[in-house]
Amino acid sequence: MDLNTLYHRTVESWADRVNDVRPDQWELPTPCREWQVRDLVNHVTGEDLWTTPLVQGGTIDEVGARFDGDLLGKDPIGSALAAAREAIGTVAQGLRAGGTVHLSYGEEKLEEYVHQLAADHLVHGWDLAVATGGDHRLDPSLVHEVATWFAEREELYRAGGVIGPRAATTGDPQGDFLAAFGRDPHWGPNHAALARFSAAFGRGDVDAVMALMTDDCLFEATGPAPDGVRHEGAGAVRQVWVDLFGGTRDAAFTEEESFVAGERGVLRWRFDWTGDDGTPGHVRGVDVLRFRDGLVSEKFSYVKG
Repeated sequence: MDLNTLYHRTVESWADRVNDVRPDQWELPTPCREWQVRDLVNHVTGEDLWTTPLVQGGTIDEVGARFDGDLLGKDPIGSALAAAREAIGTVAQGLRAGGTVHLSYGEEKLEEYVHQLAADHLVHGWDLAVATGGDHRLDPSLVHEVATWFAEREELYRAGGVIGPRAATTGDPQGDFLAAFGRDPHWGPNHAALARFSAAFGRGDVDAVMALMTDDCLFEATGPAPDGVRHEGAGAVRQVWVDLFGGTRDAAFTEEESFVAGERGVLRWRFDWTGDDGTPGHVRGVDVLRFRDGLVSEKFSYVKG
């Protein structure tokens, strides 16, 4: 497959996923843990907007802060598609002429830069599809082309912190491709639920927490030792959170690590507060969770010390 065709098709694949985003999906979590759907689309839109000045010989310093911040405005889909269309035209013209581009790490061959763009559009298209419940199947020919190019660059990307640890291989070309880019090929509703659950605790938002728990949920508290206290049903569990956030000064949960395996999830956290005498305190602990239909049905908490 020639490079312009590869790039064009990966951008079209991305654009198809953008077109399918519903108005109520922009704040959904994505496999890119720091980004919601809007953040993800804004990132790729920025990449598309950068393409034209870079391919036409511009430098990072010349572009400056032009593409910082929110690029989607009130019409996120329209803005993203317009940027993608412009980038497609620019790359087609640029590849005919050849040459180099000025990137953050120095001068690079145009062909290498276009391969990087193709990979980003293909992988982020999958990110967007699974986040919004869309068609997450990738074109096998695009997967093959990008995977072949990436094979010699994977460790360089990982060493530079561009991608996360390699996930377990699956024996499936698409799954292995995503694993190489640090994605969990099985990312789905339970991963999204855990991300939203953790964020709700971080905000101290009791309503949001309970919206992510089943009516018959079970919570096992950390104390008193050795077995804690079991709270059964949404009403009883809600009261625990009301008492916790309402009766603890400066209560704040911070996620340290999380992962999902099937119906089970693990969330490692730090809880900070301020005592009555103004002294700060904290504990570190872990939740062992069970999911049912995209909601938390069990939360068993354990604390260090």
